[in-house]
Amino acid sequence: MHKYFRAIGFSVPFKAHDAYNLIEDVLDKAEDRFYITDPLDEDSMLSELRYDFGFGYGICAIGVFDEDNEFNCESLFPYFISESVSSIEQVSVEERIEGHTFAGVVDDLSVGTTLIFRLINSVEFLKYGAPQMKQIPNTSVCLSGLCINGTVMLPILKTEEEIEDSREKEMERRNLMNMARSGDEDAMKNLTMQDMDMYAVIMDKLQEDDIYTIVDSTFMPTGVECDLYSILGEIQRCVWTKNPITDEQVWILTIMCGDLLFKLCINDQDLYGEPAAGRRFKGVVWMQGIINFPEEGGSAYHDL
Repeated sequence: MHKYFRAIGFSVPFKAHDAYNLIEDVLDKAEDRFYITDPLDEDSMLSELRYDFGFGYGICAIGVFDEDNEFNCESLFPYFISESVSSIEQVSVEERIEGHTFAGVVDDLSVGTTLIFRLINSVEFLKYGAPQMKQIPNTSVCLSGLCINGTVMLPILKTEEEIEDSREKEMERRNLMNMARSGDEDAMKNLTMQDMDMYAVIMDKLQEDDIYTIVDSTFMPTGVECDLYSILGEIQRCVWTKNPITDEQVWILTIMCGDLLFKLCINDQDLYGEPAAGRRFKGVVWMQGIINFPEEGGSAYHDL
């Protein structure tokens, strides 16, 4: 987790005293402070403190204030929050091994796989009363990512007819996936046949072409961590900022991967190539996200 501090502009590896100083900075400078009585200890206050650098990314410390008002940090990690809604599919949340941290789970048809992400607004989740709910209805999810090794690639040249045909096929596939999710056996068979045909076509073209001239976008789990994904998608927008502490340049890229839209953050030192709208981005991303709870449930966030 700590290696992803590079993504928000901390390229020099942390030592023990650096982490301690960061925690002190978060305690002193965090403007976003969220609290709830610790579900495991009524005498302690579970706290989520965010030191935002002004561009949507920053440092989050999750821990407990004890009876003596001493803060015991349980988790310190970099975060990046996007304001763009990525999914309106029903989301569920599972507790992680780390104390008071959670993983969101969305079965999104736009990527054709179950998407797992690190939940950033964990205190709001606890205050909303969602721990008693296996599925959380009437929500949306804003996804984001941190990346420490990325490559900019040229787009695949397509005609207008090919683009329109690709859209129609994608819509047809999503409809089939919806039907298959509802238990339609014919839709399941059709999806299986489509996958087999696609595999055969790709294997045939690979005899002469490069894989990246055939595959336009990908979104696949990678490694042993459940919230890491290998992605290939189109860059919709790119802006750069500077980390106010280290002055390192950080890129914020808006990526369209299939039909999934999200933003990611990457250090300029870790990005190979010049990003621009219309080009493609390839890399491994640590997925994060926030759940937007229904307003009638009441916003759980408040400052002390």
